Amino acid sequence: MTEREEEKMIRDQFEALLAGCPRCQTEESKKLITKAFELAHHAHKGMRRKSGEPYILHPLEVARIASEEIGLGSKGIIASLLHDVVEDTDYTVEDLQNMFGEKIASIVSGLTKLEGVFDQSASLQAENFKKLLLTMVEDVRVILIKLADRLHNMRTLKSMPERKRLKIAGETIYFYAPLAHRLGLYAIKSELEDLSLKYELPKIYEEISLKVKESEAKHVEFIKEFKSPIEQRLSAEGYEFEVFGRHKSIYSIWNKMQKKDVPFEEIYDILAIRVIFKPKSLLPEKTQCWAIYSMITDIYKPKPDRLRDWVSTPKANGYEALHSTVMGPNGKWVEIQIRTTRMDEIAERGFAAHWKYKAQEEKESELDRWLNMVKELLDNQDTDSLEFLDDFKLNLFSSEMMIFTPKGEVKVLPTGATALDFAFDIHTDIGYKCIGAKVNFKLVPLSHQLKSGDQVEIITSEKQQPKYDWLNFVTTARAKARIKDAFKEERKELIVKGEEVLEKALNKKKLTINARILRKIMNHHNVSKRDELYFQIGRGTLKLDNLHKVLSTKSSNKWIKYWKLSFGKGGNKEEEQQEPEVVPKKKQLVLSDADEKDQFKISECCNPIPGDDILAYVDEDEKIILHSRKCPVAIKLMSSQGDRIVSAQWESHKILSYLALINLSGIDKIGIVNKITRVISEDQNVNMRSINIESHDGIFEGSIYLYIHNTEDLNNLILNLMKIKGIHNVSRQERIKT
Repeated sequence: MTEREEEKMIRDQFEALLAGCPRCQTEESKKLITKAFELAHHAHKGMRRKSGEPYILHPLEVARIASEEIGLGSKGIIASLLHDVVEDTDYTVEDLQNMFGEKIASIVSGLTKLEGVFDQSASLQAENFKKLLLTMVEDVRVILIKLADRLHNMRTLKSMPERKRLKIAGETIYFYAPLAHRLGLYAIKSELEDLSLKYELPKIYEEISLKVKESEAKHVEFIKEFKSPIEQRLSAEGYEFEVFGRHKSIYSIWNKMQKKDVPFEEIYDILAIRVIFKPKSLLPEKTQCWAIYSMITDIYKPKPDRLRDWVSTPKANGYEALHSTVMGPNGKWVEIQIRTTRMDEIAERGFAAHWKYKAQEEKESELDRWLNMVKELLDNQDTDSLEFLDDFKLNLFSSEMMIFTPKGEVKVLPTGATALDFAFDIHTDIGYKCIGAKVNFKLVPLSHQLKSGDQVEIITSEKQQPKYDWLNFVTTARAKARIKDAFKEERKELIVKGEEVLEKALNKKKLTINARILRKIMNHHNVSKRDELYFQIGRGTLKLDNLHKVLSTKSSNKWIKYWKLSFGKGGNKEEEQQEPEVVPKKKQLVLSDADEKDQFKISECCNPIPGDDILAYVDEDEKIILHSRKCPVAIKLMSSQGDRIVSAQWESHKILSYLALINLSGIDKIGIVNKITRVISEDQNVNMRSINIESHDGIFEGSIYLYIHNTEDLNNLILNLMKIKGIHNVSRQERIKT
């Protein structure tokens, strides 16, 4: 493409942006947006993305997403166009403030990454998230534009090297997709999840995509048959409406397969039917939703335990709808969603859509309440960035529950919250003085996990003092932050004391504190953070009586030996004999079971084996730990320690065997165990370590530990076991205790 053609394409994109922005149609708005575009175009002149296209196309696309898919106005569009100017060019925040005013400059500043690392142990990724959220509290448009930026980056991720793809995809699934969900941006959340899965687990993504496409043709006929009587009934009642079917997202299908441990074919609610109607003016929307639900259940019988009423009590992110599962034609369960046109726009665009519905004060206050919670967390400056990210993530759970006060007021808490979480949600002082609770008039301890619909009365005592051990069972970020606040000064003193105690103990052995010694002690006592180690020593809960034994312990026998590390193909013997001092993180590790090495460790959280999609994490001692890409720990590492992630792949020669665990279930018949062990013993690529089978009421369940070479051998064995008459299910369990 010539320079002139590129310039025309850029100008056409800008004109499309202006034309597609309904909230930017005044002359003043157009003038300011044009000014921002010209500045960004000039500032990014000559810059190109990894894909080779002119860089200015990225801010243009971000601005279009912010406008068309989120619904931001002129200020949001201007900030979107300028979001990379301060970070990538010579312009400063002060320059933007002079040209566009303080508000836009503040939004752009919030979107600009931090420069430099504060200390070597800090996570720059987590610090950037923290800064982003700090600015979001002042103006929620910061996070909305960041989500638009992330969505376009994910749409164009193919041009990035694999290591970067893994880091960005990990960040997205761990942080940005839940954040989009929390803000009610369902369409963006679903696309971010699907794209993350596409780059983290490409084979799985392709398999599910293919199966969804294959089922589309029969689904078209099914939807037509299913919706016909509903359309007739709604038309007869005089409603303006639309009924259509939509597949669940690839990620949500995969997630359900993982949670229920079932194949694609056994996910019964892949299809969701939506009924979106324009409400009649005289009746309340809620009444009309229930009326339509009643009409549909006259036609199709509902599944009693699958009714979800978010019309009477909307979700904390503003989502409103009635969900039900009904028995459709040919004995198939179908999820049906009923909502008004207003509810539908809020469901797709989230809180941005509320700006069009100013009367919805209740929904706005929910957002304000959530932002205040984030602000409280950010005010706790002593929390390190990784700990902050963990606490914040707890409040992005999609599952929420409604808890009632004794007076009938509703509090929304994440699933798994305890009575003490509820106490802190009411007020910090009530949390500090809490000694117990009555749940549905029954006395329960502070650690009691609440269920949606519980009515909770908190019992307090003036003699009660906050306890540090409460951190072991509270789940909400607010409760954790308030408990830590109560012990802030004491904790600092105990950390200093603990460091002194450890230093004296090591001095007696003529040793000094260093990273390797700390790592050994932390691993032995299962402590993940240095300050936590010092704190426990200072507090006296961690004793140093066996220090000599801990320090003399050799590397864990789970360290995998017999590895050959090569970067790409080839390499001579001299090179192979030298262990690299620092792992070149930008290259892909190719792992094969050839020569003896002790630099690799199979992570115990997911136990990957050859054939699994894996990645490598380089720890502080330059040891390489292998994780399955599906592993939640790996996803967290990608999101917070992305610079330590290395792309890796197996190159197995079937020299070594690896421990795997399979679970079986089926009809208990005489000789079934004998048939199972015979199939395993006849397989030359598999050895059995142990077997455990239990039978009850004619059904058996069992687990078998196996030594296998790779996933191909394991999958073949599973197929052979499934051929045994009476066996209904055989599946691999990836998290095992070795």
